[in-house]
Amino acid sequence: MSRPLAVTNVRLVDPASGYDGPGAVLIVEGVIADVARGQGLGSLSKDVEVMDGAGGLLLPGLVDIRVKTGEPGFETKETLKSAARAAAAGGVTTIVVQPDTHPVVDEPSVVDFILRRARDIELVKVLPAGAATKGCEGQRMAEIGLMAEAGCVYVTDADKPIVDSKVFRRVLAYAKAFGVLVAHRPADPWLSAGAAASEGEFASRMGLPSMPAAAEKIMLERDLALVELTGARLLVDQVTTATALEALKRGRDRGLPVVASTSINHLSFNEIDIGDYRTFCKLDPPLRSEDDRQAVIEAVASGLIQVIVSAHAPAPPEDKRLPYDEAAPGAVGLETLLPALLAFHHEGRIPLIDLIRTVTSAPADLLGLPSGRLAKGAPADLVLCNPNTPVVIDADKLTSKSKNSPFDGRRLQGKVLMTVADGRVVYRA
Repeated sequence: MSRPLAVTNVRLVDPASGYDGPGAVLIVEGVIADVARGQGLGSLSKDVEVMDGAGGLLLPGLVDIRVKTGEPGFETKETLKSAARAAAAGGVTTIVVQPDTHPVVDEPSVVDFILRRARDIELVKVLPAGAATKGCEGQRMAEIGLMAEAGCVYVTDADKPIVDSKVFRRVLAYAKAFGVLVAHRPADPWLSAGAAASEGEFASRMGLPSMPAAAEKIMLERDLALVELTGARLLVDQVTTATALEALKRGRDRGLPVVASTSINHLSFNEIDIGDYRTFCKLDPPLRSEDDRQAVIEAVASGLIQVIVSAHAPAPPEDKRLPYDEAAPGAVGLETLLPALLAFHHEGRIPLIDLIRTVTSAPADLLGLPSGRLAKGAPADLVLCNPNTPVVIDADKLTSKSKNSPFDGRRLQGKVLMTVADGRVVYRA
């Protein structure tokens, strides 16, 4: 264990308790030993390292529940170690990696491999999501119960919707029996097949194959009906359109056990940001209209969307330097998640404590994790940042192995100064 650490003279923001104000934190043997709110920690022993936070924000370490890596199988995109290093640099102390690797995470042995690799890396917490169906092919149910016992935190087929309603019903019913959360991307596969942009005037002018917003709503309506039938818990993976939000609200109003996420990219960009066929802005789901973007921001502000993810999806240059409709979708986002999120605080759109909740206590509570809070006895996962420091994003200087960031060249405010995971300082600016 590292030396005890006291972080003083900071502004604590702890959504789990609702506290936002001055204070200090003492870390001993990997856990938070004391939280002083509105005052200092008092006298400390000589073996405690004291760090003056200079009035910066001290937050619970961010919990990012949708992160893609290339390991195992596609290490040229991203390894578990490079993703963990990028997460530490971005103040993210827990990441949930997606199952669409090679081999697919569809059996307990692969879950165990990821957990063992994470322990060997000794940086941030790396947790696996298991595949809902064998090979993420949407045909045969994977070993959900055994994977849950091995340590996967939810099941999903990542970017692939499960088209067969009977298969998805079985997945939901089986997952409910084991108390496992199911995440699913709402996208009608026929309306969205081959799409590189959102349907509308802009896509038509650019000559890009597109998908209508209705593709998201159609699949979400089906998913909500099956949740009502089975009673299973569902995470709607990345809601991005106003029409889907209407369906989501109706489902929530009926009391269905449904939680929704969206990505920081869909909060920060719209379809116009594609510009002159900028492949760094080719995402899945594609960037939407400005009206959709504003609707998603309002849904976060109202609490209809409870979780924000980086949707970290690395792609090497050879997959991005192609004609727009042929380029691989996705963007790295672990290192830009926090400063991009703080933009909505600086603009006065969403209160700071509500923003931080979407990347700390809300995802932690969803997955039943003890992290995501500043409380005595909680894991010492913290991030210290200066919210007012300007940062110009340079994709080439990102820690991620791939550099495909849509924030490249954008000026943001918010610099991570230090990241602590399990009481260990894993990153200092």
